[in-house]
Amino acid sequence: MATDKVEHPTRPATTKPANGRATAPVTPDVGAAAHQAFWLLRIGFTVAPILFGLDKFFNWSVDWPDYLAGWVDDVIPGSGQDWMYVVGGIEIAAGLLVAVAPRIGAFVVAAWLFGIVVTLLTKNPPEYYDIALRDFGLMLGALTLGRLALAVVPARRSGLLPRRPW
Repeated sequence: MATDKVEHPTRPATTKPANGRATAPVTPDVGAAAHQAFWLLRIGFTVAPILFGLDKFFNWSVDWPDYLAGWVDDVIPGSGQDWMYVVGGIEIAAGLLVAVAPRIGAFVVAAWLFGIVVTLLTKNPPEYYDIALRDFGLMLGALTLGRLALAVVPARRSGLLPRRPW
């Protein structure tokens, strides 16, 4: 009786980094995709907070103080519009921080978006739940940028990835 020998495909060798966890080598396609996703998110989370921050000063798209929960308006000094000036400044600074230091800025933007989600969930429930859900999705995108930045920035600095993905 003949025996059939089943061959198993070989797996790429793994390496053990300093943290002791085995890692599979990254294929160029995965590395390039991660690098491109990093830049797409970095540009988006630089431009969007700056534009929304500027809008807080001029109320072009919406009357921003209307989105403040009553408890926030009670806690902050001044009027709702005065607070929007502060918010606008913080958002512009957060966008600039993403541009120059994405490993920090992405998590600052994510925390800021979490605060916005809490505010929207407590402002006349359930009136702003749809906007809170949108901002929750943006928060997940900012967290994704932060995670990519923790991997891509050191890889770029060490020469494993090119400075630009294009």
